[in-house]
Amino acid sequence: MRRRPQMLTAFSDDLRLASGPAAQVVLAVKAVEADSQGTVLVFDDQTGAVVDLDLRGSVAEITARFPDSEATETVAEAPEETTRPRGRGRPRLGVVAREITLLPRHWDWLEAQAGSASQVLRRLIDEARRADSGQAEARAAWGRSYRFLSAIAGDLPGFEDASRALFAGDLDAFGDRMDRWPGDIKAYALRLAGPRSETDWT
Repeated sequence: MRRRPQMLTAFSDDLRLASGPAAQVVLAVKAVEADSQGTVLVFDDQTGAVVDLDLRGSVAEITARFPDSEATETVAEAPEETTRPRGRGRPRLGVVAREITLLPRHWDWLEAQAGSASQVLRRLIDEARRADSGQAEARAAWGRSYRFLSAIAGDLPGFEDASRALFAGDLDAFGDRMDRWPGDIKAYALRLAGPRSETDWT
């Protein structure tokens, strides 16, 4: 199954240098490294955490360290699409097989339900996600944004007030508390804190 490339965003002090797939951002950082007089920090768009980069080597050597880059994926998948015949039956629909561990009473309960164990577990997870009403995703987004701000904006005026508004889920107030901050920092913090769609991190 094709992996989505790791998406990064690089800052030099309070200015955004680059955003995009990891290999692309690393090369952009390497290109300005010698001339940059400020502190360069790179953040993972999925977690908001600082990423340590290995900038050694040539462009080809750096790119080779990111096998999930879009270019590598395209080359690796092309032969499979043209040479492997499609099997009969329903498509896989992105199903991923992983191992889970349950106690005997859990297996007993699953076996008593209608449908396979996998079907029952998928149904339970979907029901839990609907009942959650997006709260878990919202908390994860607030945590992403806070990790980013802690690394780059902890000394800016109003940081504590902005953090309180963030964890209260008041994104309007969160944006207001950052009004006097550098525009790139505010924009990225709001991007991390907001709801994510399938196209957010491209």
